[in-house]
Amino acid sequence: MAPKTIWIDLDNSPHVPFFAPIISALQEHGHSVFVTARDFAQVTKLADLLHLQYQPIGRHYGRHILLKLAGVIIRAGQLASVVRRADPDLAVSHGSRSQLLLSAMMGIPSVLIDDYEHSIDFKGVRPRWLIAPEVIPRGSWPMPEGRILPYPGIKEDVYVPQFTPDPSLLPLLEISEDAILVTLRPPATHAHYHSPESDTLFDAVLNRLVGEHNVVTVILPRTADQEDAIRNRWGKYFTSRQLIIPSQPINGLNLIWLSDLVISGGGTMNREAAALHVPVYSTFRGKTGAIDRYLVTQKRLILIGTVDDVNTQINLSKRRRHPGVYGNTETLTAIVNHLDTVLERQCKDA
Repeated sequence: MAPKTIWIDLDNSPHVPFFAPIISALQEHGHSVFVTARDFAQVTKLADLLHLQYQPIGRHYGRHILLKLAGVIIRAGQLASVVRRADPDLAVSHGSRSQLLLSAMMGIPSVLIDDYEHSIDFKGVRPRWLIAPEVIPRGSWPMPEGRILPYPGIKEDVYVPQFTPDPSLLPLLEISEDAILVTLRPPATHAHYHSPESDTLFDAVLNRLVGEHNVVTVILPRTADQEDAIRNRWGKYFTSRQLIIPSQPINGLNLIWLSDLVISGGGTMNREAAALHVPVYSTFRGKTGAIDRYLVTQKRLILIGTVDDVNTQINLSKRRRHPGVYGNTETLTAIVNHLDTVLERQCKDA
């Protein structure tokens, strides 16, 4: 098969570390990869941190459903001229609605990689192929089963095996080795699947953490508005250094590895902690996906459902770190092989 041109769109922060090794592997296979990135959350900052070459296009338009819809359409239009010039053979994302829409309009074969069966409702604009973890039943998506390609492990296994711990982060953040370090990720308040219950649990978690002795919490807000709201409400605890928000992008895996526990209202950071064998608690209150159920059965994730759970289920204690290779090293290979297979099929169908 002759080398092909692949368009990858980075639509949200977790997509950046996920696609970085995929991009490298595709290039090693001889393909040309061009990357676009939405200016939302920490997408572009993380892409810069990982030295990815990308073109920033579009932004977020707010939480209201009509604004979200308008934002998808506007960004698709902004992407059009760049994509037309690049003339890709395949479009790939982990949930970019603008890419799905534009690919359908321009006749570009598209691949959606997804690990949360409740996140996407295609509404007639469907990807041609879907790549998903094998633990999620194929009937979970409105797609022909023959178009769903399974991979082993979880999404975070793509990049976790390449992680190398760097203990220099603790002195950089002025955190004592003796402190109980908690990494805290607020709920995804801008997501369509957000539940107000997650906000209640987040408040309860923070109130407990700031009331505990020798606990330092590093908070990773999703947006500037979220950071402002947290600082306004719990401001005095930033002065006392019980709460810290890093002033610049940091390696999330490294922070998780150095933490004694992780509490998150989203999916990716929970699963990163699970992959690194760090105790992790989820305050996510949307529909529970198959991946979370899988991690719960493996005792790699604890679901926090009530304020009482916040006070009784979360164990604030030091942990022993055990360096090693984590994650499933077969996951990256499987996904890249699936993309090669899709390209080969597209060549035969052309």
